[in-house]
Amino acid sequence: MLAYLFLVFAVAFRFTAHTLGFTPLGASLLFFGSKGSRRQMWVPLLLLAGADVVLTKVVYAYPFSWDHFVTWAWYAAILWLGTRLGRNPRPLPVLGAALASSVSFFLISNFAVWAAWTDTYPRSLSGLMTCYAVGLPYFRRGLAGDLLFTVVMFATPVAIRAVSQLFDKAAGNHSSAA
Repeated sequence: MLAYLFLVFAVAFRFTAHTLGFTPLGASLLFFGSKGSRRQMWVPLLLLAGADVVLTKVVYAYPFSWDHFVTWAWYAAILWLGTRLGRNPRPLPVLGAALASSVSFFLISNFAVWAAWTDTYPRSLSGLMTCYAVGLPYFRRGLAGDLLFTVVMFATPVAIRAVSQLFDKAAGNHSSAA
């Protein structure tokens, strides 16, 4: 249930006024991949692709281009990476996956922008490096968002379990005292 809740939160967050790049998107994909239903991996892809189309065409009135498909492939890859974490992932692999999602999104999305939007950057190594340089502030915020939201999302079930055990233990002490 949390996987769906975090997914809806990530989709809704995309429609809010937020600091560009600081979003729960990567974290929600990793969490859904790890904890969500394997048979319903299409749900995050469909929701996020639909949000991309609405944001691109309706909200921002930008043209739709092939680089969206690159982003959607990245969504699928991060979901898959989340499945590799397993149902009870350890902290270090989770942080590594969050870092990998941030770095891969930065590299792939900026390359796609450079390749797709021919009037924005020159078709040269210098143009590609300029595209990456312009994207660095987004990368810093994206990395911070991915790490923060990943820690919060993956820590939530652990915290819920710990609180539940405390309440169970407290309830057991009260019933044995009576």
